[in-house]
Amino acid sequence: MIQRYTRLKVADNSGARSVMCIGIPGHSHSRYARLGDVITVSIKEAIPNAPDAVKQGKVAHAVVVRATRKSVRPDGTYIRFDDNAAVILGDGKSPLGSRIMGPVARELREKGYTRILSLAPEVV
Repeated sequence: MIQRYTRLKVADNSGARSVMCIGIPGHSHSRYARLGDVITVSIKEAIPNAPDAVKQGKVAHAVVVRATRKSVRPDGTYIRFDDNAAVILGDGKSPLGSRIMGPVARELREKGYTRILSLAPEVV
């Protein structure tokens, strides 16, 4: 579960290293974001020569691809990861970076993030 002020790693090569969740759009009554949810993030750490879209302090949208909280699947199995990670989004549902590092959850397929799944080295 990702809530406000949660720090996440960035799982793509957009130039950002870590982000902080500052809001969960569309979930006014819910405090938590789960796998595949879009969150609003503030970029807290970025590489020095990053593009303007991912400079430190900028606000962007990201999708949660890994979460340490257990998530139950429809077949009754559980999935959890070692870290919380997100992918910075560009226009629509396309990622800003051109590579995805680390595994991503299969729940992204149901949410329509096929571009992220195709770039990921492993889908769990």
